[in-house]
Amino acid sequence: MAVLLQDFQEWYRDLMDNKSDPRVSDFFLLSSPLPTLGMCIFYAYFSKSLGPRLMANRKPMELRTVLVFYNAIQTIFSAWIFYEYLMSGWWGHYSFKCQPVDYSNSPLAMRMVNICWWYYISKFTEFFDTLFFILRKKNEHVSTLHVIHHGCMPFSVWMGLKFAPGGHSTFFALLNSFVHIVMYFYYMIAAMGPKYQKFIWWKKYLTTFQMVQFVAIFTHQFQLLFRECDYPSGFMVWIGLHGIMFLFLFSDFYKAKYLSATRRRRQAVKANGHANGVQSNGHSKHLGEGDAPLTNGSNKGACMPVLEDEYVKSNGHTMDGFFKEGVLSSNDAILNPDSSSSSLHQRKVK
Repeated sequence: MAVLLQDFQEWYRDLMDNKSDPRVSDFFLLSSPLPTLGMCIFYAYFSKSLGPRLMANRKPMELRTVLVFYNAIQTIFSAWIFYEYLMSGWWGHYSFKCQPVDYSNSPLAMRMVNICWWYYISKFTEFFDTLFFILRKKNEHVSTLHVIHHGCMPFSVWMGLKFAPGGHSTFFALLNSFVHIVMYFYYMIAAMGPKYQKFIWWKKYLTTFQMVQFVAIFTHQFQLLFRECDYPSGFMVWIGLHGIMFLFLFSDFYKAKYLSATRRRRQAVKANGHANGVQSNGHSKHLGEGDAPLTNGSNKGACMPVLEDEYVKSNGHTMDGFFKEGVLSSNDAILNPDSSSSSLHQRKVK
């Protein structure tokens, strides 16, 4: 046992000291994987256990203003990250066919290293998406897959930043940052209330937009399987598999949501409007008087973006375009403080 521990220690020290990028050794949270791993584990524990218990005997918080500002900040932050990735290489310097990591200390290479670190930090700021669910007592949206995704992403990005900060796989971060600009801007507007819905008529295109994102990501990564490129193959495969996994989650959710929309609409119109609660997949869910359920809960809790569920009055009149379109989202920005008067009710899979 002592020999195994010694071998592991030697392997770990060689990995950290000789295989990692020395340029990031002094960056905050980069000297060791333990702080990142610890925060990811605590996030999972808080999301699934501690947070819901702390809120169990408390009323849901009203966070409309907080969510407007949060989404505005996330929009600006994502836009800056996207810009920096462009200026650090992807705007004319990087090749989309094969891009090795530049391990030099040139200004352009160091600019890429710095923005990779900020992208890593952004994975922690996204923890607030889950926190807002818990504070609003929307615990049904904090699914296991949701927590796994958010809990794993910081550590996945840490590995890339520690050993290959730059190069081919940063295309994932570039594209993901651009998608986050659009999504967080959408949720900022949506959180402002029903009167602003007319400015986000384009929400129905976000679902397709996000699915195209993942097709582009795994296509871009896996092209290296067919051409020589001085880029770590492990990171290429890891990012490519991320793209495939999330594409399947999106596709499953998309089909469950859109293919059954007609059936759900008929069920909503038939609702008598007097029930105080409804059954969703065997679990009771309270709705306000006159509201009808719009989802059958299929694929509830997939870990990436989520489609909005809108409420419709039982007399058949729609509220803000009931089921006209849906959108996969990155956070629960739309409030539902009073189900009898709210225009939107959003579920999340990020």
